[in-house]
Amino acid sequence: MIEALRQRARLNALIRAFFARREVLEVETPIMSAAGNTEPNIEGFQTRFTGHVDAGSPLRWLRTSPEYPLKRLLAAGVGDCYELGRVFRNGEAGGRHNPEFTMLEWYRVGWDHHQLIEETVALVREALAAVGREASVRVLTYRQLFLETIGLDPFLADEATLRAALGEVGIQPEGLTRDDWLDLLMTHRIQAHFLPDQITVIHDWPATQAALARIRREDPPVAERFELYLGTFELANGYHELTDAQEQRQRFQRDLAIRASRGAEVLPLDEAFLAALPSMPACAGVAVGVDRLLMALAGTSRIADVLAFDFANA
Repeated sequence: MIEALRQRARLNALIRAFFARREVLEVETPIMSAAGNTEPNIEGFQTRFTGHVDAGSPLRWLRTSPEYPLKRLLAAGVGDCYELGRVFRNGEAGGRHNPEFTMLEWYRVGWDHHQLIEETVALVREALAAVGREASVRVLTYRQLFLETIGLDPFLADEATLRAALGEVGIQPEGLTRDDWLDLLMTHRIQAHFLPDQITVIHDWPATQAALARIRREDPPVAERFELYLGTFELANGYHELTDAQEQRQRFQRDLAIRASRGAEVLPLDEAFLAALPSMPACAGVAVGVDRLLMALAGTSRIADVLAFDFANA
């Protein structure tokens, strides 16, 4: 455990030095928010403030990422910025998941997702070099990936074809959407075959999986989003960021409709974030799972190996 703590401290120092050289400002944003994350596959933790009602909404959510407040800072003119801190996701505990974990998130004003891919790769390569390792890099589109690995077009294949492509993987189909089947193919059929000493970057995702990314109006339309993997470890998720508040509100409302159909809690929208969005400059942003990066550097599949105390022992 002691060596794991030392490795984490070295990585934190490396991250801060990386951004200091690039003049990206380190900031801190609230861990508790009056609004939760509407994403249907992410659950937050709630807590309640017991002080005077004038202090604001008593019901608070622990952040699942610092994304919304960081974007409010961008809208206020802070410029390139990053945060390195703890985030919380309910129901996520296991070999590669801990309900409390460390996230690095940063934004580059005036950049698109391709420029940010290059910087994210540079950071991961620098972290690898610090432990005497190196990795090749492969960048390809989401469509290329599916065609090369399982021989189907993820934009054109119908849901029955996607389900059949899972083969012997047993999944209960109730309530699953087409995007859920695509995600299952990624995790069960594709991701496991990524080369161990290779950084794999996948960009131009289906528009239905845009989240907070811009959509490029092609045929078919694609989300200007990327994911980065080191070996089989998913490390980063980045976007050429959406700045259209009306479209973002519609996406949040679609999320809430999915949550309602699943019997999940319907959360209040982050109105402060939506109000700031029209003032946010064109930019690209990315979130990196620091614990996952530490796991990849250490060559372990157990997140407990890189934590001082995992959830069971906290």
